[in-house]
Amino acid sequence: MTGLAGVRTRLLRDRDELYVGGEWVRSQSRSVIEVENPATERIVASVVAGDGADVERAVGAARTAWPAWGRRPVEERARLVSRLADELAARGGELGVVTATEIGTPLRQAIAAQAGMPVEVLRASVRVAQRHPWRQSLAGSTVVREPAGVVAAITPWNYPLHQIAAKVGPALLAGCAVVLKPSGLAPLNAFAFAECVAAAGLPPGVFNLVTGPGREVGEALVTHPDVAVVSLTGSVASGARVGQLAAAGVKRCCLELGGKSANVLLDDADLDVAIPSAVWQGLANSGQACNALSRVVAPRDRVAEVEERLVAAVEELRVGDPFADGTDLGPLISAAQRDSVRSHIAGALASGARLLTGGPRAPEGLDRGHFLRPSVFSRVAPDSPLAQDEVFGPVLVVLPYTGESEAVAIANASRYGLSGGVWSADPDRAARVAGQMRTGQVKVNGVRTRDRFDAPFGGYGHSGVGRELGEFGIDEFVEVKSILR
Repeated sequence: MTGLAGVRTRLLRDRDELYVGGEWVRSQSRSVIEVENPATERIVASVVAGDGADVERAVGAARTAWPAWGRRPVEERARLVSRLADELAARGGELGVVTATEIGTPLRQAIAAQAGMPVEVLRASVRVAQRHPWRQSLAGSTVVREPAGVVAAITPWNYPLHQIAAKVGPALLAGCAVVLKPSGLAPLNAFAFAECVAAAGLPPGVFNLVTGPGREVGEALVTHPDVAVVSLTGSVASGARVGQLAAAGVKRCCLELGGKSANVLLDDADLDVAIPSAVWQGLANSGQACNALSRVVAPRDRVAEVEERLVAAVEELRVGDPFADGTDLGPLISAAQRDSVRSHIAGALASGARLLTGGPRAPEGLDRGHFLRPSVFSRVAPDSPLAQDEVFGPVLVVLPYTGESEAVAIANASRYGLSGGVWSADPDRAARVAGQMRTGQVKVNGVRTRDRFDAPFGGYGHSGVGRELGEFGIDEFVEVKSILR
């Protein structure tokens, strides 16, 4: 494919410069990060691994830029963020190729979701910003929302462009300037995003890109005295470390740290609709999603039917080359992630859980690449590691219940609380059960997060602190002032 070859030549290439102050600049660091294609295990590019000096330069550029940016009318900021969305939309096919290559998401899904969702997020954020109460009368005072200042955005590899957009868009609309540190496992899309920023005409310094290791670049950002807000999506361990470091500087943190979300099928659920949705909301992107509904909570008197239907649907999924027609699931991001999932599967088997389909081996013919067959388990104790730990891979567990109260108890028996689902023929009944679930977002009858990008997203407990998207997402990046007179 000539077009595909052109994209690979232009975007899947070595990057030896960082984007700082509106320019592509050289780093003093000579270290690099190699980017692997997880489907082939081949290195497709390398990017510069920045250091503390690069962080200093980027934060300085952001600090210089944000006062003037914050004084611009929100209509002007919204216009430029809309232009950024347009730039991303125009390059959707190219961005899909990049993410399919460095993450392994099947190309058609990469174009629709990995490249499409960031556009939707930015446009939804613009709509929210245009109606946001930046200045309002309240309790005899004038309440003003002002930009917090410089934002450090630290993003993951699994939905990288989406997470960049979910942090950068609201921060820019709030009048802040941003320094982005993307994951070293999937950094190429961030360079493409920076190119879109430049093409959209955003002022120099309001967006800056520094790649590098978390221990050096990430921690330098978090502890920098001129950074006002830290927004991280990552593991619980990463979030705890960032929170600890930020506390010394009394910085605000927005931490989205993953989940182990339950999909509750009530006894009147329509399984013809619920099961295909349950499979996709649990296994999309090979289960590498923080809001994956990986626990299927099913009525005890229907659990055999639920398991049979899940197995049939999962066994129809095609695992393979992300660029091949008809592929449903690609590889895991890395050998380490694949081996971690295998360890969870092995532990479950050793504890007596019943494997209905899948297992720890790659599908036949896929010996190269970090592939695994999607798995479904039953006879899993609700307090077992497989039912409690975030596997972050293509694994579903079925947990039976008797009565609504037990279903809710199982759903809530988790240290996480990011997402969830409820299915019922009666939407009001589903909403009532959803109201009892201790989680930041609950999807009724298959509604997806991407269907409601104006709604807040974030979690309870170990799923994090703060919210993204909608008005709540913008308010993570503002200071609130009361003018009394």
